[in-house]
Amino acid sequence: MSAPHSPGRIGKPGKSRGLGRGLEALIPANASAARESGLTPVEGARYADIPLDQIVPNPRQPRSVFDQDDMAELVHSIREIGLLQPIVVREVGPERFELIMGERRWRAHGEAGLPTIGAIVRDTDDADLLRDALLENLHRSELNPLEEASAYQQLLEDFGCTHDELAERIGRSRPQISNTLRLLRLTPTVQRRVAAGVLSAGHARALVSVANPEIQDRLASRVVAEGLSVRALEEIVSVGPDDSGPKKPVRRGPTVSAPRLAEIADRLSDRYDTRVKIDLGRAKGKVVIEFATVEDLERIVTMMGRDAPRDEQ
Repeated sequence: MSAPHSPGRIGKPGKSRGLGRGLEALIPANASAARESGLTPVEGARYADIPLDQIVPNPRQPRSVFDQDDMAELVHSIREIGLLQPIVVREVGPERFELIMGERRWRAHGEAGLPTIGAIVRDTDDADLLRDALLENLHRSELNPLEEASAYQQLLEDFGCTHDELAERIGRSRPQISNTLRLLRLTPTVQRRVAAGVLSAGHARALVSVANPEIQDRLASRVVAEGLSVRALEEIVSVGPDDSGPKKPVRRGPTVSAPRLAEIADRLSDRYDTRVKIDLGRAKGKVVIEFATVEDLERIVTMMGRDAPRDEQ
């Protein structure tokens, strides 16, 4: 199996691989860095930017055919926003590494014409120890929504981690994890804005339901240019914008505008990790909180219970 094209080796680590860090953010450089960051030291593993021509594929890799359309999409994503999920390698000699996980990413990185790739260098064969340490750090580390999604995806794919295990170890529900993973369906342009903090997690959740990439990008541009709230974007998406341009939201009954309602709805959406709508009518208002399953509803109710002030005795 031949290695992908590489422009040549460089002596220093390359530029940042993108706005999303994924698992890279969960691996402290050393014990001192772990103490400073409050993360768990990851014994037997370190992060490094490695020249592509120092990496050889795993001879026991059973997969030899890679879908060209999928590869082209991955190459485009890497060029646009960088590599969100580092590969996993082991050192087999001086400046020589063997792939353990991530051959598609390695090949796509070469096709993108990039000289180095972000990698977790694993010094131990105990994959369970590495997986458990990463899960522990995922619970402690503050990642943006896209970084969190890429970390989930890599743990699921490379380390055989289950949705239930993720949910239990980091204190999230399965619907939350599924909704976060859906962010990886966003176009590279939208992903870049989410990773940079230009678009909120609420905006991203609304945009991910838009199947047309061009409309998704156009709506993201409108959010930035017009300062659209999450609720306003959800209204536009629910109407179903077509190629002629987004339609105006349909007014549902006699509602009045009140200051800060949209802001409060956004805060509640982010707090409970679900869609929240607030309507204020002529005589009364209502708050609508969406949930995916009974388990998701129980999660939201539990969080509301923790947020509610206790009566003074």
